[in-house]
Amino acid sequence: MNAWTDGRLHSAVLVSPRRERRSDRRIRRGAARLLLAEDRESRKAAARAKAEELAAERRATVVLPRAGEPGPAALRTPGRLRIPRHQDTSATLAGAYPFLAEGGLGSDGVFVGQDLYSGSSFVYDPWVLYARGMITAPNVVLAGIVGAGKSALAKSLYTRSIPFGRRVYVPGDPKGEHTAVAEAVGGKAIALGHGMANRLNPLDEGHRPGGLDDAQWAAQVTARRRELVGALAETVLDRRLTPLEHTAIDIALTDTVRSSEVPVLPMVVDRLLAPDSASDADGRLTEDGRLVGHSLRRLVAGDLAGLFDGPSTVRFDPTLPMVSLDLSRVTENATLISVLMTCASAWMESALLDPAGGQRWVVYDEAWRLMSHPALLRRMDAHWRLARHYGIANMLIFHKLSDLDNVGDQGSAMRALASSLLANAETRVVYRQESDQLGSTAAALGLTQTEQSLLPTLGTGQGLWRIKHRSFVVQHQLHPAELALFETGARARGVAPEAHLASEETGPVR
Repeated sequence: MNAWTDGRLHSAVLVSPRRERRSDRRIRRGAARLLLAEDRESRKAAARAKAEELAAERRATVVLPRAGEPGPAALRTPGRLRIPRHQDTSATLAGAYPFLAEGGLGSDGVFVGQDLYSGSSFVYDPWVLYARGMITAPNVVLAGIVGAGKSALAKSLYTRSIPFGRRVYVPGDPKGEHTAVAEAVGGKAIALGHGMANRLNPLDEGHRPGGLDDAQWAAQVTARRRELVGALAETVLDRRLTPLEHTAIDIALTDTVRSSEVPVLPMVVDRLLAPDSASDADGRLTEDGRLVGHSLRRLVAGDLAGLFDGPSTVRFDPTLPMVSLDLSRVTENATLISVLMTCASAWMESALLDPAGGQRWVVYDEAWRLMSHPALLRRMDAHWRLARHYGIANMLIFHKLSDLDNVGDQGSAMRALASSLLANAETRVVYRQESDQLGSTAAALGLTQTEQSLLPTLGTGQGLWRIKHRSFVVQHQLHPAELALFETGARARGVAPEAHLASEETGPVR
């Protein structure tokens, strides 16, 4: 066979394997055996190197002896346990870790009941949580429909706090349901009403806090009296006072205090309607204070006569464990309740605003009656803002949180004040709500969709507790003696509390 390579013609001869010479075959086979031997040696060398590497790794590995390490480091290794991270969806993690639950608020405080998610005891104390930095305000908002158990919860919170040295003030009890509780804990309930002997003078100096000299105390009493008379006039007139009316009140109050050792409201009314000639030479003061004088006359000669028109016949004792003002006999209209609450809060205010008075609960029941009166709403807002300074935990009780939307017009100052009460309460307890209230409740509290859907399903005594950014579902638990004392629904069902206790001794809270 001929072939061209490099421009030259070469010839080659193909030899069949059968015709391979014996010498060439021996050479080829010898070369193959040599290659096979070299390959076998290289594999053996690689295996020996791998074995030596593994042996060196084993020699370098530190392991525990079978009996454990002696001394302080027993059963420990110098190495650090490292677990690879795992990321997944919340649904998958919930299936992988199904037994995780909220750790609770600790064991210091007042026992409330059972955490329905973890099964552990639920304990709450606003002062303890504030001292730990878990909340920034000790105020509480409690909402729930009638019969859900909110009244029993409120009474449990403050009565179980009394053994811890706390005191309870109820500046207005429209239904009188705190009277029996006050008497049971060794406190006092002051009932006010037409034809009753009890009388409060809202212009009393009241309890004098320690650490104030005579000038400071006189200035504080004067400011409180001026603010009270102005708030009463605004409540009855249903509007803000003008600067001229403020001046008329100030002059009438100053003349009253100067001329009497025990100033009372009738004296202020007389000086508003007929000022001293030395103070009103041109008669302008009489004209300026005429409407205010006639509005305050209701308190001394109108439908509230006999309640606040003379010296006090009862004394406010701040050392008692509980003081409640029973207003159940004067619930004719919301204005009367507002006037009574304003006078009562002023009567208690000197003790409430005593920094040395200790830790105290102030309970505002049936708050929806109070929110529609600007003067009283402003006083409540001031008390809530000063709660931390004076050691006060305010409790505001609603039927539903949408009651806040009925306070003033959208964007008004009253609506802003009502919203600030909720904003200054980092503990919100919501009992069962009707379906049409879920949207407003969720919007007011920032509830999740799951929490919102939970509210209509809550049973009696079960509540959703929102404490800052944490949530709990708690079953309130009562002692049988508490159930008999706190029961408010037995009369409506025609059952005596004792019979109800016998039939539902271990039943749910009412």
